[in-house]
Amino acid sequence: MLANLSSAVLVSNCVLIGSCMKTSHDPLLRLIAVFKFFKCAMLIALGVGAFRLLNQDVGAVAKHWAEALRLDPGNRFVDAALGKAAHLRPEQIKKLGLGSFLYAALFLAEGTGLWLEKRWGEWLTVVITGSLVPVEIYEIYRHLSATRVAVLVINLGIVGYLIHRIRSKRGAMRV
Repeated sequence: MLANLSSAVLVSNCVLIGSCMKTSHDPLLRLIAVFKFFKCAMLIALGVGAFRLLNQDVGAVAKHWAEALRLDPGNRFVDAALGKAAHLRPEQIKKLGLGSFLYAALFLAEGTGLWLEKRWGEWLTVVITGSLVPVEIYEIYRHLSATRVAVLVINLGIVGYLIHRIRSKRGAMRV
């Protein structure tokens, strides 16, 4: 009798509230959400760092960090990066900071939707991540690197998994 009463209360709470607490979570979905939250945090840090550089000599700051990290200033990549940093204008730094915050907001929305196992989060991630695949392919075509190929493979895996998940949920709802 007590068991029947507690299940009736649970069912009525689910109907009144609109949803029940899920007892099992998809670990792969949670992993993707954590990945999105991590990227969000990195972009927020980049945005804060960009805005902190607004009233500073960016070239001098970049040179200081290159020396602190013991990077070879004679290396062509380090030299090119230092040269570009020295010529950054405040408007470019503001755009970098704002762009970082906007992109971080997208990652936050994706991660939140995935963490809460919401259909909109899955769709948002499919659309945003899938829309960047052509850009990634172009970048690989322009300059092949193992990192770029790995990023493409991971993003294709995420999109493929989420599409499979969305389609299997839709099929289960029809039955």
